[in-house]
Amino acid sequence: MTDTDDMLARRVVALLDLTSLNVDDDEARIDALCHRALTPLGPVAAVCVYPRFVALARRTLDALGGAQVRVATVCNFPGGEAMPDAVLAEVDAALEAGADEIDLVYPYRTLMAGDEAAGSALVGAVKARCQDRALLKVILETGELRDLLLVRRASEAAIAAGADFIKTSTGKVPVNATAAAAEVMLDVIAATGGRVGFKPAGGMRSVPDALVYLWLAERLLGSDWPSPMHLRFGASSLLDDVLRRAGVGGDALAAGGY
Repeated sequence: MTDTDDMLARRVVALLDLTSLNVDDDEARIDALCHRALTPLGPVAAVCVYPRFVALARRTLDALGGAQVRVATVCNFPGGEAMPDAVLAEVDAALEAGADEIDLVYPYRTLMAGDEAAGSALVGAVKARCQDRALLKVILETGELRDLLLVRRASEAAIAAGADFIKTSTGKVPVNATAAAAEVMLDVIAATGGRVGFKPAGGMRSVPDALVYLWLAERLLGSDWPSPMHLRFGASSLLDDVLRRAGVGGDALAAGGY
């Protein structure tokens, strides 16, 4: 492995949200996920788990010496159709449990039906809860929006309402992250000053998959822009490929996820 390859592998790991969002997740799986987050190439950016596992993930990471790894969780997930009061209660509970990041599903179906106000209102309300407490990542579900004009409108609305990141997908639909949607989202981020981050999620299983998004981000926002506060990869099996290419191997991640 060359020095360049090693640097690239470490860079990908540092941008990774190691994720387990399976209906049969249990404490043992989340414990394994947290151990996995502290890799031979350095820690991942975050672990992403269901709200009920936030406190466990935080305790486990801290006990392992992984205090720098952030704990992310999902709200209004996966369908994006919960009532606003229920979403806010879910966010409040996640924050109380110690979540550092909230990945909120944007009510994309209302946008498809012509209602832009509902999404903006929900993002704004969640942002008010997260202010100075947690990073807000808004999942647009671009594979369901399909029309790139809708992807652009959702990106603009989420950013205007206070999103810290915009994210492609839940990983729970047939079409998840795509280069076409990513380019639109990154273009909107660039047009609004480059302060908001971007997270592709779903379908990334290899380093070349991830590099598509890294290179798009560098082309549209500059080589210095990608960092854990601006770019994340929502994937888990990606880590196996990084470790394999780096020659440090290990068993495949049992937890799955995106």
